[in-house]
Amino acid sequence: MKIGKREFDLGQKTYIMGILNVTPDSFSDGGRFEDSGRAMEQVEKMISEGADLIDVGGESTRPGHQQISEEEEIARVVPMIRLIKERLEIPVSVDTYKSRVAEAALEAGADLLNDIWGFLYDERMAEIAARYDVPVCLMHNRNNTEYDDFVNDVAADLKKCLAVAKKYNIKPENILLDPGIGFGKTYEQNLILLDHLETVCELGYPVLLGASRKSVIGLTLELPVTEREEGTIATTVLGAMKGCSFVRVHDVRANARALQMTEAVRRAGRQYRTERRNL
Repeated sequence: MKIGKREFDLGQKTYIMGILNVTPDSFSDGGRFEDSGRAMEQVEKMISEGADLIDVGGESTRPGHQQISEEEEIARVVPMIRLIKERLEIPVSVDTYKSRVAEAALEAGADLLNDIWGFLYDERMAEIAARYDVPVCLMHNRNNTEYDDFVNDVAADLKKCLAVAKKYNIKPENILLDPGIGFGKTYEQNLILLDHLETVCELGYPVLLGASRKSVIGLTLELPVTEREEGTIATTVLGAMKGCSFVRVHDVRANARALQMTEAVRRAGRQYRTERRNL
């Protein structure tokens, strides 16, 4: 997959998307990076720690969040995207489900659209993605937690997102899927889906896992949002073992080190199996 100017070899490793929230009310770091100077320091820090791309978000999507206007969201994300692209070579994703915001972000230099509604909130997102010929991440989401056959229903919902992408002739090689941990799911359902990530991977597209600091970790470990790093690392390793191509995280250094160790083990295992077959 090519995102911006960078080619990602999805079969060889799990890449890191670093989270930059330029919002006053994000569930984990609201208000910390509203100032552009502090935000750029955070971007540079994440890159130095191993981030492969940066995801810029201008509206909190935590449970019970207050939706903001498109104008306000544009005012938050566009200057930041422009600043990153002017100073750095790293690919930049915009975390939005609104087509006007997406278009403004792409004009500012964004390289990927990260849609938490997978084109099902605003179908014009698909039209814009096709017109600009950029990669998209389609996340699973629902307004409720009622399922007949949970894991298979998640896969079926994602196929609806893929149908919209196909309708607008979005190239298959430009599509990522996200299982949507923390969105439209109960605590137990989030745990089940983390154990069945291969079901999403088997849909045939690279998968991005975003579980960093989320409530499923806090509830399991009975910890506040500021103390969920180890729980996040566990989901990162699990995602890599299940076949996820990207993980979206707040704490880049620790997760990058965990991935490096995981990939060393997997690489040695693959080599051993190859050697055994050739005996």
